[in-house]
Amino acid sequence: MTLKFRTLAVGGALMVATALTAPAAFAQSVGNAPVSSTIQMVQTQPSLNLSATGEVKVAPDMATITFGVVTEAQTAQEAMAQNATQMTRVAAALRRAGIAERDIQTSGLNLQAQYDYVQNEPPKLRGYQATNRVTVNINDLTRVGTTADAVVAAGVNQIDGISFGLKDPKTAEDQARRLAVQALQAKARLYAEALGVQLGGIRSLNEGGGYTPQPPMPVFAMARMQSAGADSTPVSAGELSVKIDITGVYDIR
Repeated sequence: MTLKFRTLAVGGALMVATALTAPAAFAQSVGNAPVSSTIQMVQTQPSLNLSATGEVKVAPDMATITFGVVTEAQTAQEAMAQNATQMTRVAAALRRAGIAERDIQTSGLNLQAQYDYVQNEPPKLRGYQATNRVTVNINDLTRVGTTADAVVAAGVNQIDGISFGLKDPKTAEDQARRLAVQALQAKARLYAEALGVQLGGIRSLNEGGGYTPQPPMPVFAMARMQSAGADSTPVSAGELSVKIDITGVYDIR
């Protein structure tokens, strides 16, 4: 009885020893490069990923007009000289209209050769075309129409467009931000109630959008507008839309 018990005990000890030395033997079998594995249990917190937009309408307080003087002559020098003469008159008209120098910027200067094309014949040089474009900011919207008329009378023969904007959009953007956050909070509470869960704190908040200057709108020929009997070119500023888009992630439980 005693001998059998001791034999089993020794045998058990041998089995334990074999089990303890097995990892070392395995490590040696793969070129002395121990292999280890770690299993991590990641518990994801339930969340709501929502988006909302805040938008405000605001009247513009400035306008931008881009116009130009186009001249043609047989030589490049003559085309440029004629253009410079007309642009000098235009600059004087802008000063008389109350436009400050800082609000006048040359936005393009171009000189191109002009050709006549006849089938089966080489192109024939007709002359040269000079173009000088100017961008003007007008801070008094009541002067937009009269300013446009003044530069046309001084020699402007090309108007690319007019756009309206804001000198300082921060106030409108902040108002849109508040509206966006209010809309996001209301949407989060609604979803939590519909799902039957409790709404936790906000995990993250991202913003997009904001004030974007309006692209230029085409302007019809001034002579056509003036022939309709208006004292000056009619201009309607309308309203601008300022939008803020936000995305938020809320914890729920």
